[in-house]
Parts: sequence; structure tokens; C-alpha cells
Amino acid sequence: MASERITLTVPGPNGDREVGLSSPDRVIWPEVGITKRELAEYITSVSGPFLAANGDRPVSLERFPDAVGGESFFSKNPPKGAPDYVGAVTVTYNSGRRHPQVVLSEPAAAVWAVQMNTVVFHPWASRADDTDNPVEMRIDLDPQPGTGFAQAVPASRALREVLREAGLESWIKTSGNRGIHLFCPIEPAHEFLDVRHAVIAAGRELERRMPDRVTTNWWKEERGERIFVDFNQANRDRTMAGAYSPRALPTATVSTPIEWDELDECDPASFTVRTIPARLAERGDPWAEFSAHPGSIDTLLEWWERDLANGLGELPFPPEFPKMPGEPPRVQPSRARTPDA
Repeated sequence: MASERITLTVPGPNGDREVGLSSPDRVIWPEVGITKRELAEYITSVSGPFLAANGDRPVSLERFPDAVGGESFFSKNPPKGAPDYVGAVTVTYNSGRRHPQVVLSEPAAAVWAVQMNTVVFHPWASRADDTDNPVEMRIDLDPQPGTGFAQAVPASRALREVLREAGLESWIKTSGNRGIHLFCPIEPAHEFLDVRHAVIAAGRELERRMPDRVTTNWWKEERGERIFVDFNQANRDRTMAGAYSPRALPTATVSTPIEWDELDECDPASFTVRTIPARLAERGDPWAEFSAHPGSIDTLLEWWERDLANGLGELPFPPEFPKMPGEPPRVQPSRARTPDA
């Protein structure tokens, strides 16, 4: 018996498109009963701010053939048979390999991604017309065990001041879980490694000001009950859930842009696939002017050079990366051999 299939009419810049949706009643979030059709309708309703934040750039699709909590995989290159309104751009990965990657430029393309069982959208920090130079500096404040969103709030406020001292304005969103993401629009004048170094410089400055509450230690055994500044999220082909992307968590939370004055009273758990459309209708998009005034990371790069001169070197890269110049050994400190060994 053929599976049920419906057709959704999706408005867009080139007029309405008809997008097929198979198994529309399949439940993606069992705990709250949200179906594939409801997810497609959510993406359609938030498509304006969603595409402003995630469109026209390489994007990795986190796909769930069944429900969240089940099997999942990442899809980067456009599959055969993708409609012509789904774009692609050739990118260079850290290995040096080059390959086409999906680009979403209109609402129907994002709904097509839902048809392909996408739940979480992971956009690059660079645009399709210049994939090597980010237009955003992203900083992930990641609460470690024993900490949570409440502890990330003062760290994010202090980081905002650090970034302002470096000439950058930051925009904030919930991660959709316990963390906080700060994004700074930047001029596409530097490649990913430079932006990573700028994030490290900002993270080290924040760590100096809040040593008991913030850490840049890569190894989990050294972080303690502190907020980790995940500098490696700034690497090429390392992504985080985009603004207005759902998360693969039981209650269908959404990574949600907020105003800075909302932060103290913010409840990230209240931002879900079912609540965000009404929030946007009532408040508008807090990131509507995000790209209007891009800044420069030059001051942060000066701080990076200053720290190098003071003996603070490169930090570890993720394990799948090639060995990088100046990188310390990729070995957990407790397993490192002593000189006598």
C-alpha cells in the first residue's frame, strides 16, 4: 500500500510552489505529538527570518528517518532528483576535498528539506558567494555538568562587553538546549582560521575576567563546573543549529534569537515549534537588522598576537581535523606520558 502523500503550497519570491510531503502524519516528536506536516508548516510560517539567518549559504541537514531520539545522519550534498529550486555550492573541507553542498534560498527549498526528514539545519558562517570567508563570528557558550542556562547568562553579558571593547556588536540566541550563542556580523575579510583565533582571543579575555565561571579548556576533565567557550565551533565545516532551527530534543525546542533585555527572564524551554510563530507575529524578528553593520575582527586578532607573544599558543583542533601548525598534542592530559615515562 502506497504511503500517504500530500502537496503543500509554499509561497516564495518566484511565486507559489507545490511541494510534496510524504507520511505527513508521521510523529517526529513523540513526547509532544508534533508531526512531519506540522514541522513543514512551521518552516513555512517562519521562512522569512529563517532564510535570512540560514539561507544563501552552505547548510548541513540533520535528518531523522523516524523520530527524534532514533537514528539520524548528516546530509551535505544535494541528492539526485532534488528540485531545481534547491541550490548547491562547491565548498572546500578541512581535508582539502571539494564537494557540492546544499544551499537553501527560498521557502520551498526549506520545506523540501523537511520532506527529506530534516529536523535540524546547520548553516555555515559563510555565504554561497564566498564560502571561504565567514560573514559571522559565532561563539558557543556551552554549560558543563553542574551548570546550565542560568550560569551562561552572566557569562554572555560579560562576553558582550569584551566584544564591544573589540569594536563588535553581538546578537544573541538560545541554543535550543542549555547554552547561549553569540553571533557578531563581520566583514568577509578573513578566512575561518583567523575567525577561530579571534574567538579564542575573546574567550581568553572572558576567562581572565571570570576564571571561576568560564573556561577555554578543550579537555572536558579540565573544565570543571564552568561555561566552556567552544572556540572550535568557529572552524570551517563546524556548525551549530541555525536561528529558528528546531532541535532534536523531546519537546521540539527551537534555537531562538532574543533581545538582550529578554535574557534575564528568558526560558529557553518555552521556545518551541509550536510557540515561535506566535512570538514572531507579536514581537517581530530580533535579528531583523543583523547584517546591517558588519564589524571587523582586527582588534581581536591583535589580542591573539598579544597572547601568542605572552606564551599562550594554539589550542587543540577537533580530532577529525588534520594536524595544524603550532597545535599542542591531541592527547587527554590525564593520559599524556610524563617525561620520565
